[in-house]
Amino acid sequence: MNWISNYVRPRINSLFSRREVPENLWIKCPECGTMLFHRELSDNLNVCTSCDHHMQITPRERFSALFDGGVFAEVSVPDPVEDPLKFKDQKRYPERMKDAKKKTGEKEAMLVAEGEIGRTPIVAACQDFSFMGGSMGMYVGNAIIAAAERAVKLKRPLILFSAAGGARMQEGILSLMQMPRTTVAVDMVREAGLPYIVVITHPTTGGVTASYAMLGDVQIAEPNALICFAGPRVIEQTIRESLPEGFQRAEYLLDHGMLDRVTHRTKMRDELITITRMLMKHPPAVMGDLPAPEPDVAPPADDAGKPPEVAAEAKPETEAPKE
Repeated sequence: MNWISNYVRPRINSLFSRREVPENLWIKCPECGTMLFHRELSDNLNVCTSCDHHMQITPRERFSALFDGGVFAEVSVPDPVEDPLKFKDQKRYPERMKDAKKKTGEKEAMLVAEGEIGRTPIVAACQDFSFMGGSMGMYVGNAIIAAAERAVKLKRPLILFSAAGGARMQEGILSLMQMPRTTVAVDMVREAGLPYIVVITHPTTGGVTASYAMLGDVQIAEPNALICFAGPRVIEQTIRESLPEGFQRAEYLLDHGMLDRVTHRTKMRDELITITRMLMKHPPAVMGDLPAPEPDVAPPADDAGKPPEVAAEAKPETEAPKE
């Protein structure tokens, strides 16, 4: 047994070796390349503190920042038929669904919840782009219908956050049928006289843009979000011409009348509170609660309820003791 190589060397290496740092502590901004600490990025709602690039955010993280106190209740969504077409490409469709569920921890590509924002009760739906690109399948159609029915039942405004690459090809024509289904759901909310507000995030493309994502009473987008039906590369190859700078981005669409607002993510909550209360004809939101005023404490009363000052004046002056 060589005690130098078996004991001394491992001991020395353990003393001077560098501790391994978890890889998820620092996140690189894809736009400017700045290394961002994960807590700082999370506190800023996944917006780069250097260049203001809006990174992807999960529906639960968005709802935690949107609802009062981060408290919300999920709305149940009916489950569709699994793998109706028995679709298979490089993987079978159920295998892809299993991988997406394991990666995101979510059941599907859309989350529906209800709660209050600025004491205004709402119903909200949000797409998860990390779940198979936020693709619109039968579940997403069921989720939007469930959100619309819940909003009509409770007489609440419906706010939808879109983020999708389009329809889900693994469900074929059944995914395309969600376009008219979701349009009917939006009409149901509108016929009930309730606001339908859409917040378009990066990216929102394909059949989602051609249906419920562009039917809002108010259209809001996050900065530099890609919003289109066909992507810029496909258009350039079709018309064989170069496109203007920033084509199909949120600011370009705002300048051309396709959007109402482009709002920073950190200011989105206040914007939505103001718009929903205005459309619901509610008074302006309470910006903060003031403490209740302290009750006035009356001084103790002497001489049958007289204040001390009056009682002192009523008493005769005592004579000084005689020597």
